[in-house]
Amino acid sequence: MIKVKRALISVSDKSGLVEFAKGLQKLGIEIISTGGTAVLLRSANIPVREVSEYTGFPEMLDGRVKTLHPKIHGGLLALRDNPEHMKQIESHTIGLIDMVVVNLYPFEKVIQKKNITLDEAIENIDIGGPSMLRSAAKNYKSVAVICNAARYAEVLSELTNNSGILSDKVLSGLAIEVFERTSRYDAAIYEFLKNRFKTDNSFSSFPKEFSVSFGKLQDLRYGENPHQAAAFYKDNLQPQGLAGLKQLQGKELSFNNILDLNAAVDIVREFDAPAAVIIKHNNPCGIAQDKTLDKAFVKAWKCDALSAFGGIIGFNRPVDAKAAAAVIKSGFMECVVAPEFTPEAKTLFAAKKNLRLLVLDICGVADELYDFKKVSGGLLLQEKDSRALKAEELKIVSKVKPTKAQIDAMIFGWKLIKHVKSNAIALIKGTQTIGIGCGQTSRVDSALHALAKAGKSARGSVLISDAFLPKPDTVTIAAKAGVKAIVQTGGSIMDEAVIKEADKKKIAMVMTGVRHFKH
Repeated sequence: MIKVKRALISVSDKSGLVEFAKGLQKLGIEIISTGGTAVLLRSANIPVREVSEYTGFPEMLDGRVKTLHPKIHGGLLALRDNPEHMKQIESHTIGLIDMVVVNLYPFEKVIQKKNITLDEAIENIDIGGPSMLRSAAKNYKSVAVICNAARYAEVLSELTNNSGILSDKVLSGLAIEVFERTSRYDAAIYEFLKNRFKTDNSFSSFPKEFSVSFGKLQDLRYGENPHQAAAFYKDNLQPQGLAGLKQLQGKELSFNNILDLNAAVDIVREFDAPAAVIIKHNNPCGIAQDKTLDKAFVKAWKCDALSAFGGIIGFNRPVDAKAAAAVIKSGFMECVVAPEFTPEAKTLFAAKKNLRLLVLDICGVADELYDFKKVSGGLLLQEKDSRALKAEELKIVSKVKPTKAQIDAMIFGWKLIKHVKSNAIALIKGTQTIGIGCGQTSRVDSALHALAKAGKSARGSVLISDAFLPKPDTVTIAAKAGVKAIVQTGGSIMDEAVIKEADKKKIAMVMTGVRHFKH
C-alpha cells in the first residue's frame, strides 16, 4: 500500500477530472500537470504545478516532448525500498510521483473518421502517455496508475476513507487495467498502419501475428442455453457493426438474438432494392426484395411462414407504417432491425411491448477484412466471403438456354446462398425465395427440404446450389418438382453426367466456378 502525496495528471478525455482533482486537493495531494489539463484545473481554482517547471525543461516539438524526462520517469520507476535507487533519486533532486492519471490521445476514435489522412492519424499516436502509464504500472507497488475515468470515484473514495492511502488490491487492479489498455492501443495502431501501408508485394494476405481487441459492452442473461454465462463485446478497432445497435423498445437482447441479428444484417446489406429477411437459428427462412418494404416482407414470410414464427427480421430501408403492419399481422416475432422507423411505425410496434425494435445504420456497417473462428488451441482466419457474381461470368452448359428472367433470379439467389449453412439449396422465383434447404449432410436432402417447403410453388423456379452437384440425383428430383433452371458451381468429376441429366429433363444449367460453403 502507498500514501499518495504527489500526482501527475495529463489527460485527453477530461470528463470527470475536475471533481476528481478537487478531491485530491482536499487530501493535500500536490498536482503536477501539462498543457490543456493544467489550464482546465486552474480554471477550477485547483493549484497546479506545470510539468515544465517541475522538470526544468520546456515542452518542445509542438508538444511531442513534454513528459519524456528523467525527473518524470525516475520519480515513477524508483523502487522505494531500494537504498541505491533512493540515493540516486536524492542526488539528482528527483521527486517521487505517487500517482499517474493519464488517458491517451483518441487514436481509435480518430481513425474511424472518413478519409482520415495518414498524417492526422500519426499525430494522434500518443508517446508520452503510454510511457508514463507503463512506468507507473511496472512500479505498481509504489505508484497508483489510472487510465480510466470510470475509476475516479472508486480511487477517491478509498483515498478519502483511508487518509490518502491505497491498498495493494487497488494498486494491482489499476496496473492490470493499464497493460490491457496499452496493449489494445498498440494493436489499434498496428492494424491501422499495417492496412494503410499494405501493398501486394510487401505483405502477405495474412499477418504473421494476429491480434484482436474487444471491450465488453454488456453482460447477457445467458448464452445459447440458460446454463451458459455470456457477454457481448465490441470490436475496439471496428466498432461500427452490431455494437452500434440502438434499441428502441422490447426486452433485453439475448446471445441468440445477437447472432441472428448479425445474420439478418449481413443478408439485407447484399441488396440495393428494398429487401427483407427473416432469420431462425442463424439461417434465413425467407428473403425477398420488391419495390416497397411491406411487399418484400410479405414475400419473405410466405417462403416459410411456419418457420418464420418467432424469427428475427432485417430490413435495409426505414420501416414505414405499411411494413410495420405487415410484420404485426404475420404473428410473433423476436426482433426487427432496420436503419430507421417512422413515427407511425413506432406507434404500431409500441403495442408489442416484448418485440425488440432496433436501429442500425445497415448501409454504414463496415466491410470486415477477416472472418475468424475459434477452435481448440487456435484460431482459423480467412477472408470474408464477399465474392460477387456478374451475369457475364455465368457459364451456360446445357442445351436449353436460361431466359433473362432466370438469369436475374440466379444473380439474386447467388447473393443470398452464401449466407445459408451448407449444404445449401435455395429455390427462387423472381426476387424472392420460395424454399430453402440448409445445413443438411446430403445435398439431396437439402434439395428435398427446399422443395418440400416450396410445394407446388417449385414449378417454374430456379434452383441455387452453393457448391457443385456431385451426382445427377438433385437434377432428377428438381425436374420432377418442376424446376426449370439450375445454377451450381461445377467442377465435379460427375459434371458430364449432371449436365446430361439436365439436358434430358430440359432444364437450363449454369455454372459459376465459385463455391459458397458456409460451415
